[in-house]
Amino acid sequence: MHSLFRPSDPRDRRAGLRHHADMELLSTAEMYRADAFAIANGVAGVDLMERAGAAVRDVVAARWNRRPVTVLCGPGNNGGDGFVAARLLAEAGWPVRLFLLGDMAKLRGDAAHHAALWQGEVQPLDADLLRNGDLVIDALFGAGLARPLDGAALAGIRRVRELCLDCVAVDMPSGVSGDTGAVLGEAAPALETVSFFRPKPGHYLYPGRRLSGRLTIADIGIPVASLAEIAPRTVLNGPDHWRGAWPALGPLSHKYHRGHLLIAGGARMTGAARLAARAARRIGAGLATILAPAGSEIVYQLDQPGAMVLEMTELEPALADPRRNAALAGPGLGVGETTVELVKALCRSGKRLVLDADALSAFAAQPEELFAVLPADCILTPHDGEFARLFPGLTGSRLERARCAADLAGAIVILKGADSVIAAPGGLAAINANAPPWLATGGTGDVLAGMAAGLLARGMPAFEAAAAAVWLHGEAANRYGPGLIAEDLPEQLPDLLGGYETIARHEE
Repeated sequence: MHSLFRPSDPRDRRAGLRHHADMELLSTAEMYRADAFAIANGVAGVDLMERAGAAVRDVVAARWNRRPVTVLCGPGNNGGDGFVAARLLAEAGWPVRLFLLGDMAKLRGDAAHHAALWQGEVQPLDADLLRNGDLVIDALFGAGLARPLDGAALAGIRRVRELCLDCVAVDMPSGVSGDTGAVLGEAAPALETVSFFRPKPGHYLYPGRRLSGRLTIADIGIPVASLAEIAPRTVLNGPDHWRGAWPALGPLSHKYHRGHLLIAGGARMTGAARLAARAARRIGAGLATILAPAGSEIVYQLDQPGAMVLEMTELEPALADPRRNAALAGPGLGVGETTVELVKALCRSGKRLVLDADALSAFAAQPEELFAVLPADCILTPHDGEFARLFPGLTGSRLERARCAADLAGAIVILKGADSVIAAPGGLAAINANAPPWLATGGTGDVLAGMAAGLLARGMPAFEAAAAAVWLHGEAANRYGPGLIAEDLPEQLPDLLGGYETIARHEE
């Protein structure tokens, strides 16, 4: 198993966990396998359902004082969880009404068992019976819903939304896909979502992330050993998954040990490469050299005295220097044949490589021409517009599209956005969830490209470098807060990196 995706330590996975960074994300099919593993290893299905309903009860009781509760139960196991929550809340003195989508006589298995334990009235689901002030437990459909809501279920969810009722979703807000986060027709936002064992990708991909509200992942007794059999390929991005690959500093290290990054700068939008260079140096690259078009060298020279500047005509000797072990192209570079030829030269050079912005858009008419020359472990950092130009025709969720793009290009792909996805060829992927809205300002993408390239220069494996850069980028923005501009991001890194930099005891 790839080091990024080692199974979590069960001691770190407490019941009702609210902070669950660095966890494996399971597709609905993988979650079914986890349930089956638990049952095959002696955990009764009725016990799993009892614990799931108890977790819902705990979240409700922790957030609200006693008040009227309306539980909407579906015809499957999600509805069974709802029956348990209804029974436990009623036993604790909460006034509970229960509406069932479908017929009690048609319930099967564990859901039928727990429905039989409910002592109250079971009413057919009727949207008109929902009342202002009700606290709604949405146990209609979980993460595995594959078609839009219709009939009474649609009317009920629509009524919840229209009345702005406080809502607790069981597993996933009904109408939201657990695999993609997409809304299948309509869905009502939840203030709280209670899911089990591990989150789903849809909890972190928009719009599912927004509709899920505050997410609790409850331990219901599924053995963590199931993860070794499932071998999940998706995680929630966080330090636990790349900290072990962070390049240690040696007591006798010098600047060349920390890597020398070559950055291609543009003639007009000079700020982009300058931001990238500063970010690369702040994240630990030992040296940075900016290649500047003729006539623009002075702009780069006056901005950062710690970065070297060469004229673009010196590209060939710069690439011939083996100490320059990594390169970045794209920020502010411009789109045209000159950029195409520059990128091809960088690809042929054997340098570790990050391509961003114009270095990607320049190949919009012939993406296969780029893919044919990309070196191993190259990192591509497109936003949605650049992605669409380079990978036209790809459909599906952000996770699916990023995975397909990584396979097509044979490269690490960072599909940037509020829910950035980092994907590698073969299916490894991480979803990032710590980016604040104030990152949506000019130049922050250039900083991210510089951070990823700086970590490549330091020798970090490409996938881990990409994941670390994305997470640290978001964390730096969170530390600064509203009012952030791109120039502020690199200045947050020195304090932030204190928890990751280590000094090796022995020099290689």
